[in-house]
Amino acid sequence: MTAYVALLRGVNVGGARGLPMPALQALFEGAGALGVKTLIQSGNVLFETSEDRSADIVAAVGAAISRDFGFEAPIVLRNARQWRAMIDGNPYLRRGVDPKTLHAGCLSAQPDPARAVRLDPDRSPPDEFEVRGDTIYLNLPNGVARSRLTNAWFDSTLGVVCTMRNWATVTRLAQILEPPAN
Repeated sequence: MTAYVALLRGVNVGGARGLPMPALQALFEGAGALGVKTLIQSGNVLFETSEDRSADIVAAVGAAISRDFGFEAPIVLRNARQWRAMIDGNPYLRRGVDPKTLHAGCLSAQPDPARAVRLDPDRSPPDEFEVRGDTIYLNLPNGVARSRLTNAWFDSTLGVVCTMRNWATVTRLAQILEPPAN
């Protein structure tokens, strides 16, 4: 069995696209996921399954959300090993940047390098970002709400789905994925 984090984009944000977490948990369980847990109301789901079933579970949940709730909710999936590598690879932590200003943009796939070079590093000063593989590391000193570095901009420029989480959520999900050893 492998532990996974499923990140849904755009649910329960600003009162739009409501999706109660108990219903989301039930959708994952109905699709065959085991040990399903949710964290906060913004579509963070932890579960276990065999590696060959993870994509099927995500596809089934996506279809059920569309059918039962009437909207599309892109889902980005990471296994526990990928989640740990994302945390360990944050360049801003190595530079001593305050974790309260950090975010991770999880991409549905690694973007084409020809598209990644189109990203304008001066789009939203003093905000900074770095694309590394299927992750965008962001330092947003004035907060995500004031930034022009948005999911929509990354989606359209990179041609893949981006969903962001603040660093507190990233590390909390890691704590649930990797409980302390006894």
